[in-house]
Amino acid sequence: MTTEAELLNSEDQRLEELFRKSPAGEIPRGPTEGLAVFPVAGRTGARLLASLVNLTAWRGKVFSPDGYLSNRLTALDILSIVATVGPGPSRLDDQECIVIDYSHTSLVFGGVRDELRQVGPGLYLGLIWLAGRKIGWFTLRDPENAESAENSRA
Repeated sequence: MTTEAELLNSEDQRLEELFRKSPAGEIPRGPTEGLAVFPVAGRTGARLLASLVNLTAWRGKVFSPDGYLSNRLTALDILSIVATVGPGPSRLDDQECIVIDYSHTSLVFGGVRDELRQVGPGLYLGLIWLAGRKIGWFTLRDPENAESAENSRA
């Protein structure tokens, strides 16, 4: 079973392999907890950067049943940066994934597209595209798994 801690400590190639072999899964519902993943920073650096981003900027996403989501920002949990959500082909391998598209909902983030695949129970690996280029990774998990994820990062 893949854990969030394993994803946080993985190299880019390992994340890409896992993404390619994972199913799209069901579109999450409601709030999710997220972590930015920075493979280039090394294991210690990746954990530090993920914590910093989580404390100061991005904390996850909230999925609504009508095909939209909002990002959870800052420690105040401000909901902002809306996107559409639905199934579609991945830019990485043309296989089905969950597509998060900002092009019709955000002037600032219109060039961003996120793609999700489920890599474990309640755990998703996200791939970030900017202007058609792969620029990063993130995790999303069901908040019920948040406590075990916190313990696994310690």
